[in-house]
Amino acid sequence: MTVCVYGASSTQIDERYIIATERLGEMLARAGHDLVYGGGGSGLMGAAARGMTVAGGRIVGVVPSFLKVDGILYEHCDEMIYTDTMRQRKQVMDERADAFIITPGGIGTYEEFFEMYTLKQLGQHGKPLIIFNIDGYYDRLLEMLRFTVEEGFMRPASLLLYTVATTPEEVLEQLIAAPQTVSIKDTKFV
Repeated sequence: MTVCVYGASSTQIDERYIIATERLGEMLARAGHDLVYGGGGSGLMGAAARGMTVAGGRIVGVVPSFLKVDGILYEHCDEMIYTDTMRQRKQVMDERADAFIITPGGIGTYEEFFEMYTLKQLGQHGKPLIIFNIDGYYDRLLEMLRFTVEEGFMRPASLLLYTVATTPEEVLEQLIAAPQTVSIKDTKFV
């Protein structure tokens, strides 16, 4: 399976996030999965890629040409795809991925999660969508999603379109357990 990992590129984050994400990358590779991701060498993007490299996993980086700058990209990708825009970058990653894992990140990671979440809600894909909630990083976001349902802005079935894992082991268990495609009808959304 080719897994898309979204996450921070920041170098200012606590080491506990780096360690957990490197471990995730290593475990994905040992389980025979490939990685498609944003091509970065720092933050959690770089951590996932380094973990994959340690375990001999295949890595595809996807990056807009304007980010082709020394020191930004992970130099050990098996394949690097350059796009003209960020939108094209996401499209390539989305098309190549069989599943999505969201590690902690900033506004770019939130945007990637919400796009995949929206597309899944609209029935445009049925791929597993897993939030890797390291040390409760996404607790407030998950609370907001529940509140959105409570206030009637989103149907309760929307909360069934993603899963939450707190360890790399749980992420892998959820990848194995998740059906590879889920129809929106499976969630009783329509």
